[in-house]
Amino acid sequence: MISEKIVKALSQQIMEEEHASRIYLAMASWCDANAYPGAAKFLYSHTNEEREHAEKILKYINYRGGHARLLPLPEVDNDFKDVRDVFEKAMEHEIYITKCINDLYELAIAEKDYGTQVFLQWYIEEQEEEEDLFQSILDHYNNCKGKLALFDKFVSEKK
Repeated sequence: MISEKIVKALSQQIMEEEHASRIYLAMASWCDANAYPGAAKFLYSHTNEEREHAEKILKYINYRGGHARLLPLPEVDNDFKDVRDVFEKAMEHEIYITKCINDLYELAIAEKDYGTQVFLQWYIEEQEEEEDLFQSILDHYNNCKGKLALFDKFVSEKK
């Protein structure tokens, strides 16, 4: 049986993942409206991925005998200066999510919840991949030196 303390912390992470999904949806919409179809395609895809992360945690809580509860979502920013701003904010958010996952892992250690520690390993690896992905996008943006169509094509090919 999963402890109420772990359920509460994991439920908070469900909210963080759902919030991330909405952040990426807002970013995708901005890119769509500002003629960056490749970036929009990538971010729409990322929206779905974040929602899947939330659902995976929800199902884990229930599988372990808890009851996952959904929390209210904070508002998202819908306005960005430019496409670089979009991806810089995405990178900042991924760094924040990594911290959240690490905090969860530390709690699982403190609570001696070995099953949750194993479960969270996937998220730890996923966050390393996410930070690397967004950093590569920002690096490519910097290397494009104003050739935004080339940058947009590059992003559309990312998964």
